[in-house]
Amino acid sequence: MVFLFLKGGYMKKLAIMGSGKGNIFEAIVKELKGFDVEITCISDVLEAEILKFAKDLKIKHQYLPYEENVEFFAPRNFDMVILTDYDKEIQTSVLELSKFINIHPSLLPSFKGRDAIYRAFDAGVKVTGVTVYRMANDINDEKILAQYPILIGNTTHFDELKEQVEKLEEIIYPKVVKTLVEDKVFDFNDLFSHEGCGGSCGSCGGCH
Repeated sequence: MVFLFLKGGYMKKLAIMGSGKGNIFEAIVKELKGFDVEITCISDVLEAEILKFAKDLKIKHQYLPYEENVEFFAPRNFDMVILTDYDKEIQTSVLELSKFINIHPSLLPSFKGRDAIYRAFDAGVKVTGVTVYRMANDINDEKILAQYPILIGNTTHFDELKEQVEKLEEIIYPKVVKTLVEDKVFDFNDLFSHEGCGGSCGSCGGCH
């Protein structure tokens, strides 16, 4: 079954890809409720949690081996492909087939690559955060769509920081996706009137 949110007008086709957890997927689905979107959930892991979430929500879902990405995406004309905890690097030939959006647990261009949260913590930086960006074949052509900071206190433990980053990802990513669906530009201040980041960013009045 395909999950449709009907509101009138052009219906956009979205794919949400992940290799593991389904919490961000679920948050995006909730954020898009009421919009004209057709969602397909995709994972390269057969028993991935994200596929189980999609099944429970009665959203179209599919196991897609990494090697079959080109064959799958070429004829489908997705308006946007949203990566959530996808473990592999998207092939160059695949990136040319749609608008690919990703989220990274640091303030890019700092701490690119894997283990970004730990590397930021280990480096002793006092500010990290998350970045939502549009992927490109050349890393220099990737476009940052939104960033949000997290302050790292002198007594902050790594587990605390990791939890704050993951919570922030669940908040900011769905809202950025929604603005893209609406063909708008994400406004940094949009989060201040919502649940914010739990006080971790130092901008919403929740920090001590």
